[in-house]
Amino acid sequence: MEFEIGIGKTARRAYGFDEVAIVPSRRTRDPDDVDIGWEVDAYRFALPMMASAMDAGVSPETAVLIGQLGGLACLNLEGVWTRYEDPVPIYEEIAELDDDKATRRMQELYKEPVKEELLGRRIEEIKAGGVVSCGSLTPQRVERFAPVVVEAGLDILVIQGTVVSAEHVSTQTEPLNLKRFIAGFDLPVFVGGCASYSTALHLMRTGAVGVLVGVGPGNACTTRGVLGVGVPQATAIADAAAARREHLHETGRYCHVIADGGMRTGGDIAKAIACGADAVMIGSPLTRAYEAPGRGYHWGMATFHPTLPRGARVKTQQVASLEEILVGPAHENDGTFNLFGALATSMATTGYATIKEFQKAELVIAPSIKTEGKTYQAAQRVGMGH
Repeated sequence: MEFEIGIGKTARRAYGFDEVAIVPSRRTRDPDDVDIGWEVDAYRFALPMMASAMDAGVSPETAVLIGQLGGLACLNLEGVWTRYEDPVPIYEEIAELDDDKATRRMQELYKEPVKEELLGRRIEEIKAGGVVSCGSLTPQRVERFAPVVVEAGLDILVIQGTVVSAEHVSTQTEPLNLKRFIAGFDLPVFVGGCASYSTALHLMRTGAVGVLVGVGPGNACTTRGVLGVGVPQATAIADAAAARREHLHETGRYCHVIADGGMRTGGDIAKAIACGADAVMIGSPLTRAYEAPGRGYHWGMATFHPTLPRGARVKTQQVASLEEILVGPAHENDGTFNLFGALATSMATTGYATIKEFQKAELVIAPSIKTEGKTYQAAQRVGMGH
């Protein structure tokens, strides 16, 4: 439904995770009978998740840990791990910066060029851990570095930017032809971000195995303020899921929808799947792990853009292990621990046995879902009142 916001100008109502809720079905299940596994290409993962290609959350070491826990971690192949032989002093400096100095100094630190030999080395470090290796490159650099990552044995490539389209137009440079590149590339490729039906459908038609859905919802992202661009995640995911159905009807090929950003709790992840996602990409929750390289801080891939930064360095604090955050056990009641145990329990409580079934769950618009009856929690700032 569209609403008139002025003469000759209409807009469609869109919804975020806090405005929707999952409706229980007529049955319930035992959580042990629920399968939250995720299969993509030749790989199967116990957890339907990708760790965002954020320097504060993913290092070669944490990529291995996340893989061992059942997830897939995406290393930023244009981040500090491929710019610096030893990134530890860089992380230490970023963690000690005053808020008013952080962006400018990070712009300087990220001027250090990406080194091809480090690209290969970091991929090899992840593969030495016996897990699936995944790395992210921007559209501007993917053709330059593609041969290097293939030679190093990368398993999955993510082509990622704030917004990625299948029809980039430029009079200044030769744009990346996504369809031609993916057709001639030997590895499965995810592309994103996007936030609309038409963009998702066009990205699916490039031959990508999955699209990342999310423009500006991340905790460290300021794109929505700087550019005024974005769509709330519940609507964006549902639109992309509709594009997936159309693409499957057109081609017979299934393209995965990855909800990228905006999720803090297990409930948010459950809602993302119920809206139609096959898996989720999370960043800031992982930076709260003791093992995270960011030392209790988080920043996005556009935080250090040289001319128009679209991110902030935010403090998240290190409070638990990666294992506790992803699969538990939880010792807090606010939904930020045991994220995927919460997903399994949500599916069991509402009666769904698999991710594919859960995508068909009934949803309601529920702006009061987190506040109804929670007066004491809100007043005392405990539980859902945090």
